[in-house]
Amino acid sequence: MTPRALTLAGGRLAALAWGEPGAPAWLALHGWLDNAASFSRLAPRLVADLGIRLVALDFAGHGHSRHLPGEGDYAIWDYCHDVLDALDDLDLERAPLLGHSMGAGVACLVAAAFPERVARLTLIDGLGVLTTEAGQAAAQLRKGLRAHRRPPSRPPRYPDRETAVAARVAGGATPIDPATARPMVERNLIDDDGHVRLRTDPSLLRPSPVRFSPEQARGLLGAIRCPVLCLEAEAGILAGRAAAQAARRAIGDMRRRVLPGGHHLHLEPDRADRVAEAICEEHERGGAA
Repeated sequence: MTPRALTLAGGRLAALAWGEPGAPAWLALHGWLDNAASFSRLAPRLVADLGIRLVALDFAGHGHSRHLPGEGDYAIWDYCHDVLDALDDLDLERAPLLGHSMGAGVACLVAAAFPERVARLTLIDGLGVLTTEAGQAAAQLRKGLRAHRRPPSRPPRYPDRETAVAARVAGGATPIDPATARPMVERNLIDDDGHVRLRTDPSLLRPSPVRFSPEQARGLLGAIRCPVLCLEAEAGILAGRAAAQAARRAIGDMRRRVLPGGHHLHLEPDRADRVAEAICEEHERGGAA
């Protein structure tokens, strides 16, 4: 199933869409430094089994979307504008959100602030946002300000695509294999005088000067009013962590399933089918949204 390329928000955002334009639409949100191709193995399965249209965004600074002007400051709450702009452009007053990792955090923020816009949340190895304890706020501010005062690095440049894939495998924040990484890396490359370089804005690598506190993050999760399905990976970033346990307790209506796989289990060639099955099973259990 070949996706259709979309531009949204006056050309500011890029997206990939699977399924018929008239079908009920879900909006999919990728993780940090990933892009819409994160859903390239999961989307066709969901479209076929649920009869939906799935639109996967490239967040600002990622994939084919525009970079912020100047040396952009990418705060996680600013990505909420990407979601709201996309919903408006797609004429969706209310829609389900499917989020992975950072995208799951953004989906939670939108659902907390605008519950009338979100029908349900399906979260893949992500729940809420990264936090900083109040006592560490000054240290986080110092770290962020120092990074923002340094010029951002140049986008990495590689002799060929296979080298770019290998670099992602070697330098990723979480373990990933070449077959899983390849769709995202391919979407993130641009030809450059016989080489390839990453489209990603290097400013994304700078740490945020400010984060929500754990108490604020739990309060936001507690404000979510729609059903929530959280699919955690056995070898992912949530299972067994105290912060994840506290986040789960903060949500009123949540179902949790732990599935085999790593952090990008929805993109792993031998795991994507099981992720799709779990989403479809829970969708049928809860009724259409």
